[in-house]
Amino acid sequence: MVVDKPAGVLVIPGREGGPCLRDTLEAQLGRKVFVVHRLDRDTSGVLVFALDAAVHRALSQAFEAGKVRKRYRALVEGRLETPQWVDAPLVAGRKGRMRVARPEEPDAKPSRTRVRPVETFANASLVEAEPVTGRTHQIRVHLLALGHPLLVDHQYGREAPLTEGELGGQGTQEVLTRTPLHAARVEWPALPGVAAGAVEAPLPPDMLRALELLRAAG
Repeated sequence: MVVDKPAGVLVIPGREGGPCLRDTLEAQLGRKVFVVHRLDRDTSGVLVFALDAAVHRALSQAFEAGKVRKRYRALVEGRLETPQWVDAPLVAGRKGRMRVARPEEPDAKPSRTRVRPVETFANASLVEAEPVTGRTHQIRVHLLALGHPLLVDHQYGREAPLTEGELGGQGTQEVLTRTPLHAARVEWPALPGVAAGAVEAPLPPDMLRALELLRAAG
């Protein structure tokens, strides 16, 4: 089962408790739902679940082996003009953050992301990020390392929401209040008990509105 996860929703219960997408789906379906992979609370888009243990095992192994192709869309600071390949190992930082590892740091985990421009504006870009590995916060940290952090990111960049005026419009209404990172496509090969497939999720309203304003500003 694949769902289009809204921003602001946890996939599994967090430290503070409260509702999560897995529990909501189980209540709606009246059956157990297996979490195959996760998205950060504020990340929207394609999220894959399994409905039995065998499919869960096959999909989980495919994700871990790098056989599943994931593509994200992100709104970032600055003009990204050319495709980039980020090969920067990551380690855990402070307060739940990740950071690029220093040379020979023992706990470093190999981390690789392909990034390409989709559309560029005066001071921002819409990019596609394809993580080859699956580290925590990988895309966000790698974009920061490129010098193109997400337009809003309370852990790795700007904390305050972006308003219409700041995106090139006239109003003071808040447009982006979360990290503008969206899981746009997930593609998997044929697996035991699972046919090959691909699913896409359209950009959510907040990112579409931001793009509308950026395009109008030129």
